[in-house]
Amino acid sequence: MTAARHLLFPPFRLDPANERLWHGTQEVVLRRKIFAVLRYLVERPDQLVSKVELLQAVWPGTYVSDVVLTGCIRDLRKALGDLPHAPQFIETVHRRGYRFIAPVTTEPVVSSHYSVVSGQRVANQPLATDNRRLTIRLVGREAELAQLHKWLEKALNGERQIIFVTGEAGIGKTTLAEAFLERAIALGMWVARGQCVEHYGVGEAYLPILGALGQLCREPEGERLISLLAQHAPTWLVQMPALLSTAELEALQRRVLGASRERMLREMAEALEALTAERPLVLKLEDLQWSDVSTLDLLSVVARQSGPARLSIGANNQQPRRSGLPRHDREQVESGHIAPLQVFQLEHERPFGRQHFQRLSHLP
Repeated sequence: MTAARHLLFPPFRLDPANERLWHGTQEVVLRRKIFAVLRYLVERPDQLVSKVELLQAVWPGTYVSDVVLTGCIRDLRKALGDLPHAPQFIETVHRRGYRFIAPVTTEPVVSSHYSVVSGQRVANQPLATDNRRLTIRLVGREAELAQLHKWLEKALNGERQIIFVTGEAGIGKTTLAEAFLERAIALGMWVARGQCVEHYGVGEAYLPILGALGQLCREPEGERLISLLAQHAPTWLVQMPALLSTAELEALQRRVLGASRERMLREMAEALEALTAERPLVLKLEDLQWSDVSTLDLLSVVARQSGPARLSIGANNQQPRRSGLPRHDREQVESGHIAPLQVFQLEHERPFGRQHFQRLSHLP
């Protein structure tokens, strides 16, 4: 196994090249020598590794007692949630050494490095779409999922993507989107979900975006996102008071006093570029047919930005149900009758507004 690949032993993903361990989207912080012990064992699954071999590999040319190695194994088991008397990952072979017993698979690394200053993209390998088993049951939408993965590859390479999945209720839009998000999570991307809500009259501005950002800010690495919003988009952060102390909120309210709608749009466009320069982001918006006008304006602004951003925005849009069309289930798929489901991109050269959104409900 080479360092050019991620090593997968669910629910963990080990990145040898960057010396990082991930549990889903959350990084598991390990000291350098502990990571080296883990890597050496994972790269030799089901092999007995003696204590002497492990000491020489991790501490070459240095005398280290068995006590140090035992302490590293203990800390490693704690980080993995492993139990010495009932191990799932690291087995102790009495008086001989250790064996990594969990199944290990590999996944090609998807390069997501992009030079924001120069705008030069680093060549990357194609995004693998079939070397991992989906935990979400997907029936009859493999072609659409493959297309979504192609667009995800572009997003990881700095080409922002605005994607729509549209069709009638019950034909698999949400399942397709969740299968797509499963891949994004496995790649260590930030994933945020926003829900549009049917309203009567004028809806709350940016409701699904604020909901998605609030959810992301409450996750384990949310403090970094809060810091980025405070720097680049204070007019947005001030609308999420639960994330701030009283003093922080009052200071922020003074900063944004008199802010305009145009400032909010500009700030979020800049914040998304800053955020995705650090880590790719997938933003999923559900039931876009109920969106407020302000959210659509933001999508238009983000789509028309020319700067690089490792950003993918996916929106589900429900069409009015037509009588006589079958629902999306196994029997209908096997008989070859699947209700139409559209998957398409928003081209960044074209402005997107309410008049374009109306057409989403009448696609063939």
